[in-house]
Amino acid sequence: MIQLDTTTSNHLLTIDRKLDSGLHGEISIPGDKSISHRALMLGALASGTTTIRGLLLGEDPRSTAKCFQAMGAEISELNSDLVTVQGIGLGNLQEPLDILDAGNSGTTLRLMLGVLASHEQRFFAVTGDKSLRSRPMLRVVKPLREMGAEIWGREQGGKAPLAISGRNLQPIHYQSPIASAQVKSCILLAGLMIDGETIVAEPERSRDHSERMLSAFGAKIKVDGNTVYLQGRSQLQGQEVTVPGDISSAAYWLVAGAIVPDSDLLILNVGINPTRTGILEVLLEMGADITLENPREVTGEPVADLRVRSSQLKACAIGGAIIPRLIDEIPILAVAASLAEGTTVIRDAAELRVKESDRITVTAKCLNQMGANITELPDGMEIRGGCSLSGAEVDSCDDHRIAMSMAIAALVAKGKTIISHAECAAISYPSFIPTLQKLF
Repeated sequence: MIQLDTTTSNHLLTIDRKLDSGLHGEISIPGDKSISHRALMLGALASGTTTIRGLLLGEDPRSTAKCFQAMGAEISELNSDLVTVQGIGLGNLQEPLDILDAGNSGTTLRLMLGVLASHEQRFFAVTGDKSLRSRPMLRVVKPLREMGAEIWGREQGGKAPLAISGRNLQPIHYQSPIASAQVKSCILLAGLMIDGETIVAEPERSRDHSERMLSAFGAKIKVDGNTVYLQGRSQLQGQEVTVPGDISSAAYWLVAGAIVPDSDLLILNVGINPTRTGILEVLLEMGADITLENPREVTGEPVADLRVRSSQLKACAIGGAIIPRLIDEIPILAVAASLAEGTTVIRDAAELRVKESDRITVTAKCLNQMGANITELPDGMEIRGGCSLSGAEVDSCDDHRIAMSMAIAALVAKGKTIISHAECAAISYPSFIPTLQKLF
């Protein structure tokens, strides 16, 4: 039984599965969230029309669309496979009549700051929901200030709400202390409006969707290892964009297919950008039976269908350079590790503590309530595997990745699992619960 109760304020998802058969069938997943944000933003900043197929119709991209609509871009309703953006041209964003609301989306807020800070003689105010207002913003505010931006906000500009007075910024050669696609993309978007070359170097390579899409829209951009070079004042032109399926969404089914006995799932149209495939590499190292079928390229992004069959997993060490390539998938990897043979240690993932929730604490708490054996580390977790999970009442803390990870854990738990605030899955995966119900 899988049932969502929407009559209560905290939307309870109840899962009581009898393991009499495995998971079988084909699954289509929603469009990549990172690519969806960038397609909407660059479409709005470009001249001409951008058409986007496969856009993620979740709450986060809707926040991006609403913000840019408030600044003059014409964006069609986000309710079909085809979304059209009538761009207004680089540098032509209008002052909004009200505060821009990024909702729960850190990507919307952080990337948009670079765009706003470089629009001269215009004033902007931005905020988000309770969760977003608690998340750190200095990581992007600091380099923007070094470029000459004027930004004010709570905690010296470290927390939203934020106010921005657009200025003529100066190019920067920024050595980022962390590998973060949001930091990198924010600076590159600011650099679009600047005479000269903006350079961003990272300690490790983060996801490169911005670089790929900026190039497709006409920006003069070069990548050399972990360093990106952007020449400012290029004119962006509207494009036809097809968004591949989000590997972060596929991750739940990859783990489900691996841990539920007698399973054979085919996940269609998954983006396998090498800066995002850490989840595949780790699961394969753990012994998962995953094969790539029909590899191809869609709008500059590598894509494949992924087949996963049930297998006996074993523990591994997760840390170092791979972390930026699977940071969003660590909660679901913790589910897999709880059932694997041996002890899995996750390190170098302190970034998880400043996501929609403290994902280290919340993941460990929820899985331990279900019978796992997880010890928190300052920058990760130690997970002693081989556990038998049991149903429990767990709180997702309004974190979409926690809610979906616990739902997958519930598939192999004995008894009934109740997940509160499960509606938050719609932030990145609106069809997750219906897909879950369809499989059974």
